Amino acid sequence: MTTTDTSTPSPTGADAPASPSPAPDAVQPDMQAELEALRQRNAELNDQLLRALADAENTRRRAEEEIAKVRKFAVEAFAESLLPVVDSLEAGLAAQEATLQQIREGAEATLRQLLSALARHKVVPIAPAAGERFDPHQHQAIGVVAAEQPANTVVATLQKGYLMAERVLRPALVTVAAPK
Repeated sequence: MTTTDTSTPSPTGADAPASPSPAPDAVQPDMQAELEALRQRNAELNDQLLRALADAENTRRRAEEEIAKVRKFAVEAFAESLLPVVDSLEAGLAAQEATLQQIREGAEATLRQLLSALARHKVVPIAPAAGERFDPHQHQAIGVVAAEQPANTVVATLQKGYLMAERVLRPALVTVAAPK
């Protein structure tokens, strides 16, 4: 036996009933409200962006001004610490009836004053002792001499060098022991 389909086709031609579509007038206000909310949010974000960009520009400008001030007045503290040394030298030169001993004592006091001012600004001497290992980063060899010490060690320091905050301002001039 065969079975026959007794169902009647739907008028739309689909097997399932179609869901009713919302009325165009009902969708339009919802989309309008959503569009307006998005526009408002966009305006807020744009305002925040402009404020952030202005703040970044102001920060950059202030930093540039501060760097310019630092560069301009970088040596001010150093120069200030040297003024007492200048005063001492002038006082020593103004002395008319000073003995050789007084001149020597004044020069030694002025040198101590100068070294103290340099030390306050982290300027320290490089004066390698005889026998110390030659360091090409801090020493400049101006000669190699035969010596009774290991090769590549300092034989004599001819001129002190100076470091400023661990940076070489001037290398120490040294003679170095030759290889045997």
